[in-house]
Amino acid sequence: MIFNTRFGRLFFFSTEPQACSYLPDREAVMLFADPNKVIDTETYARLIDYGFRRSGDNVYRPHCRGCQACVPVRIPVADFVPSRAQRRTWQRNQDLAVTIARTDFGPEHLDLYHRYQIARHEGRGGVRDSREQLEFLRSRFINTSSLEYRLDGRLVMVSVIDQLPQGLSAVYTFYEADDAEIAKRSLGTYGVLRQVEECRDRKLPWLYLGYWIAESDKMAYKSRYRPLHAYRDGRWELLPTDCPGDGSAG
Repeated sequence: MIFNTRFGRLFFFSTEPQACSYLPDREAVMLFADPNKVIDTETYARLIDYGFRRSGDNVYRPHCRGCQACVPVRIPVADFVPSRAQRRTWQRNQDLAVTIARTDFGPEHLDLYHRYQIARHEGRGGVRDSREQLEFLRSRFINTSSLEYRLDGRLVMVSVIDQLPQGLSAVYTFYEADDAEIAKRSLGTYGVLRQVEECRDRKLPWLYLGYWIAESDKMAYKSRYRPLHAYRDGRWELLPTDCPGDGSAG
């Protein structure tokens, strides 16, 4: 695959098959953009509409043989209608202070990320004080920022977003997941709803949520936000309401 940019031709390379992170019985192959080429906001805005995502400065897309389980999805902001449970979640979190910040993460961000990984991803956070853990959220070339959510001054959630000409891309969200009282707030749901509002405030039509995987408990939740568009067979189309993984829970 070759892609023309203002920096010249961009080439792509596939990885060797490896164990899939989301579907353990399958192998994954990734298609990566040339890491030696600059991918700026303009270029990434075009690539994301072909189903690509980024991790740090690396831009990739699943390229698995015989499997199309990873489906890029995005919310059409103007048409989005929250469910009853989502409306309750929105009201429940109106006491949170939300600010836009840089991605120069400090100790409180690292501490929150570490606790989130232990609570939600079986301790994948690694060493608590290593700033390198969060490098996958940052980019040297793309317009990236974060939304910080605080409860009485305490940092309880961070959502990293890329601003593109046609929308926001939800890069990653981590939040307080080991506090029983805060868990009642459904912060993950609120984070998506708040990013929808951020798109509206910035007059951007799309919120890109990354990959929806109907067979993965960790990724199936994305179909709860309706309407939802999916990138399949080279085009974006409305995801059917009866798709697997759908639900109305907040």
